[in-house]
Amino acid sequence: MADEVKYEYKLVRTVRGADGLMISKMQKDGWELVEQLPGKLRTTLNFRRPKPPVPWRLIGAGAAVLVVLAAVIGTGVALGDGDEEKGASAGSTVGSDKPSATPPADEPTAAEVITAQNNREFAALLKADPCDEPNVDFAAKYAGRTIAFDGSIRYMAPHGDYRTRYDFLLGPGDEGSQTTDGPNFKYEDFSTGDLNLTGKDVPASVAVGDKFRFVAEVVEYNPVQCLFRLAPVSTETR
Repeated sequence: MADEVKYEYKLVRTVRGADGLMISKMQKDGWELVEQLPGKLRTTLNFRRPKPPVPWRLIGAGAAVLVVLAAVIGTGVALGDGDEEKGASAGSTVGSDKPSATPPADEPTAAEVITAQNNREFAALLKADPCDEPNVDFAAKYAGRTIAFDGSIRYMAPHGDYRTRYDFLLGPGDEGSQTTDGPNFKYEDFSTGDLNLTGKDVPASVAVGDKFRFVAEVVEYNPVQCLFRLAPVSTETR
């Protein structure tokens, strides 16, 4: 039927706990949640949205243009048979000058670690206010992905009543507790062993102000507390 609504579908996997952010982000882009399948670590979300109507008038106009263009090309071929070989040679020369297609530098593949060098959004996030909208957008879009950045420990304290498990507040750059720019990255309820310390001169303990190359998985963003939760993957001394 001509009036039947046709949909396009999109499947998204996100870390448990970040479902709400992802759903909100997708709904802002016009997607409707169709199905939500929770797993042990990740949730699969199935979205759909109506396909835009086919612009038949434009297609008809385009077809007419193609007919005229074909006629012009046919006339050109008829008049230019003598230059066919020369034209072919010139065409091959122009083709050889075209650069090979490469992915944009700010679009890392699904398996690639996100850094400020390969992702424009992350580079901007590292300089944004910890309560600004880019935190919400980035967490929703890249939940479950791995990021890497040079930073320092801004604050650390025992988690609850534990003596060997901590909450770590991290910041980009080398300023430690004096950090003012960028998100409030947080490791919540981890031991120092969970940091997976690597590199030269691995310390026996860590403290506020220590500088590292943090590699972590994006978990979620809490807009009320302006906290960006991460899970440590590795922590390299620098």
